[in-house]
Amino acid sequence: MSGPRILFVANAGPQVGGGHVMRCLTLARALNDRGADCIFLATPEVAEILNVFGPEMPREAVTSLTASGLADALTGVRFNAIVFDHYGLDRGQQDAMSRGRPVLVIDDLANRPLGADIVLDSGPARRMSDYGLLVEGHTQLLLGPAYAPVRPEFAEQRAEALAHRDGPVRRILVSLGLTDLGGITGRVLDRLRPRLAAGMVVDVVVGSGAASLTGLKRLANHDPRLSLHIDSQDMARLTAEADVALGAAGSTTWERCVLGLPSALVVLADNQKEAADAMAAAGAAIILNAASPDFEPSLDRALVHLLNDAALRRKLSVASAGICDGQGAWRTAEVLLDLIQQRDSLPQLGGLQP
Repeated sequence: MSGPRILFVANAGPQVGGGHVMRCLTLARALNDRGADCIFLATPEVAEILNVFGPEMPREAVTSLTASGLADALTGVRFNAIVFDHYGLDRGQQDAMSRGRPVLVIDDLANRPLGADIVLDSGPARRMSDYGLLVEGHTQLLLGPAYAPVRPEFAEQRAEALAHRDGPVRRILVSLGLTDLGGITGRVLDRLRPRLAAGMVVDVVVGSGAASLTGLKRLANHDPRLSLHIDSQDMARLTAEADVALGAAGSTTWERCVLGLPSALVVLADNQKEAADAMAAAGAAIILNAASPDFEPSLDRALVHLLNDAALRRKLSVASAGICDGQGAWRTAEVLLDLIQQRDSLPQLGGLQP
């Protein structure tokens, strides 16, 4: 008998970014490695990300991931379990779409009722009580960075990366999201470039769909210290080789933690603030808010500390490495597959025939 067929509903777009799809892709590959078959509902925005980072991943084309659009899109789609990574859906909509099949919800907000058998929230400050009134009594809660879906290549490079974290700053990673919301990458580079000492280089990561890409290409062409990486397939290496980072305070935070990379995290959306604050409280990152009126002077101060204070870099590296080990996708995959097996209903859960 073939393995269970697991459907992914992951939101994406210019304002949403690509992080939902990227972490779902990591989980889907962990599930595939354990014998499951995974498929994504793919709007053009989702398909664009999958085409670059997961071309092998099956997908079902849909025009919309709104609740009404999804109800139509699921007609005729066969699945044994469903994964939602979409802040715009709540319990009623998730229950209707799952049709009684096991449900995993990936969340960061804890702000609405969820129709979930399993909730994954990797926020370092998340507590079980945060979901006490939002889920049913049987719901399993997978909380904290131990469950963060991080690609396995990061864990593979962990030991080597941690071994060289005491050196001087030579490589700086700037990775502020594939969509580069609000042109934040250019704003950061404007403050960083005057502070680069001799021999320092900057790896700048951005997606091919970023509206700011033309300007960033122009900047990189005029400044040989900047190396522009578009839709990079090699983030683990770039992160491992970097000495410090300026990164978005989203799901890539855990990638940098796995490799103990001293970082300043830039909060780009309200839902990132709680996790960023917890990182700061743990002494694991410097936190900046792109929407703050004093963002530029705060960034200047952060750069001075990151580039010049070796003791601070060591402290940030040790603290961040202790937060996440990179095995979260495997742990989550095991829990979901165990649930499907416990229900012992694969022959009945097929629903519509393939």
